Amino acid sequence: MRKNVRRSALAMVTGAALVGTLAVPASADTNVQDGLINLAVGRITLTDINVGVAAQVAAALCGVDVGPIAVIGFAVDAGRPAPVLCKVVNQPVRLVQN
Repeated sequence: MRKNVRRSALAMVTGAALVGTLAVPASADTNVQDGLINLAVGRITLTDINVGVAAQVAAALCGVDVGPIAVIGFAVDAGRPAPVLCKVVNQPVRLVQN
């Protein structure tokens, strides 16, 4: 009888441990890097556009090279905050996580 109780207790503890470890990774990462970001110019926001396209538009608005803006875009998609890239007609140009 004791042997059956030990087996049952071991099975329950093992099952609970497996459920706990399987559930943790799913809820640990809430940031989805989908390659899409938002481009905000003042109060106007273009939503869910490709990082490369957003970088090209922002670079054209700011009059700078695309490369550094694309790097900032990928960092924003990874969840990092982005600085104001420049101002156009006194309105900030920013890349924002979608």
